Amino acid sequence: MQLSIVMPVYNEGEVIKKTIHGVETKVKIPHELLIIYDMDDDITINPVQKLQKKFPNVKLIKNLFGNGALNALKTGLKSAKGEGVCVMMADLTDDPKILNGMYRKYLEGFDVVAASRYMAGGRQLGGPLIKRILTQTAGLSLHFLVGLPTHDATNSFRLYSKKFLDSVKIESDGGFELAIELTVKAHFWGYKVGEVPTTWRYLAKESRFYLAKWLPKYLKWYLWAVNRRLHQFLHSF
Repeated sequence: MQLSIVMPVYNEGEVIKKTIHGVETKVKIPHELLIIYDMDDDITINPVQKLQKKFPNVKLIKNLFGNGALNALKTGLKSAKGEGVCVMMADLTDDPKILNGMYRKYLEGFDVVAASRYMAGGRQLGGPLIKRILTQTAGLSLHFLVGLPTHDATNSFRLYSKKFLDSVKIESDGGFELAIELTVKAHFWGYKVGEVPTTWRYLAKESRFYLAKWLPKYLKWYLWAVNRRLHQFLHSF
């Protein structure tokens, strides 16, 4: 298996059909698509089961570690059989065809490949303005001040080498801040981090991003990276 695509879901309903069709028609690499769900009554399950007849590489996996996005991600990363493992959202915000370029980058020896909204050629269409300002500021400041080799530190759309994932202990305790944790750890631990441009489209009717809840969790890993860079700088004299 060359590639595993990990996709956490929560009552995605009809949108999951479009998402799976998009992945299966646009991703040209042999792959498995792991749909990770929490509850047996999740309305995502039935449409996926119907599509499995057409796409047998699509697999439904129940969350192994308890409900929530972080546990779904942990379940997906643990269950993945691919040499490369990509985390991708189920709500059509991520463009599956970008995965082909991400995988080419992985074949060049990169252990983390970010789909970047904020590098040249990348775009973000829609979404809460405050979230956009915060994520862009975090990404660009970590790139220019800390030397992180991506302009987009927080986007969850990432491809990781299995080698790197097997070497790292996940310390995040919230959810999608896992992307910044893994990216800054890879950079400071000597793994190769790269990026490809993506267009991120916000299509949801309402935001699931709650600033007061998530900001401290992202900030923890932002400050972790800044402190590591400061430590390196002070010890360079």
